[in-house]
Amino acid sequence: MAASTQPEFLTRADAPPASAPAPSLYVAPLPAEPSPFARYKSRFLRSAIAHAIPATVLVTRGKRAGKRVAITFDDGPDRMTPEYLDVCDRLGLRATFFLIGANVASSNGAMLEYVRRGHEVAGHGYTHTPFPKLAPAVLVDELTHTSDVLAASASSRPFVRPPTGRVTPASVLRVAAAGYTTVLWSLDSDDCRTRDPRVVEDRVAPSHVRGGEIVLMHELQPWTLEALPRIVGRLRDAGFELCTVGELLGY
Repeated sequence: MAASTQPEFLTRADAPPASAPAPSLYVAPLPAEPSPFARYKSRFLRSAIAHAIPATVLVTRGKRAGKRVAITFDDGPDRMTPEYLDVCDRLGLRATFFLIGANVASSNGAMLEYVRRGHEVAGHGYTHTPFPKLAPAVLVDELTHTSDVLAASASSRPFVRPPTGRVTPASVLRVAAAGYTTVLWSLDSDDCRTRDPRVVEDRVAPSHVRGGEIVLMHELQPWTLEALPRIVGRLRDAGFELCTVGELLGY
């Protein structure tokens, strides 16, 4: 039997098996929904940390002045990446995609397609292991390997988003010492905690968005893709300009 030529992608625990043809087969339990207090606390802590640390080290949002908003997607490339890129094309949306290095290495050129279509790409770990779990030398190795498989960034300083968003002061400083800026987010679409596109759309409704937001979404999720046109349309109707993280931060 001939060996398969299909790329093998690392996936999150809530993603379907590679053979799943439809969202109805997404059977893994979803993460618990955080309480309103937990949401407020998380957002407050991210904001406080960002104010205490130089923007070359860690970023959670851009400047509130104006109405620019950065749209970001984590965890690609995967088998749904062509659909995401096609929808972005139809919407005229340029976004920042935080990519898993191992997936890029096995994607048969998918990463180049992000760049060809005008998107910004950045690292999301090589194996999607949370950075605080990695020994210092292993963390630097992951950053280097991921950088090697990504195209040269247009930014003067490369970005990285820690897998699952987990950081410690030590991991953030190690990433900075290696020459990278850690990029978190200010608005979570919670698309990994629901499979209802209406819920995702509501999380990113204009009433929840302020200038300078960095919005977190994910690839490999049909409900996110279904919600995206409405999210983009409503934000633009409300006067928001959608951009990449680099554009938002002026890099």
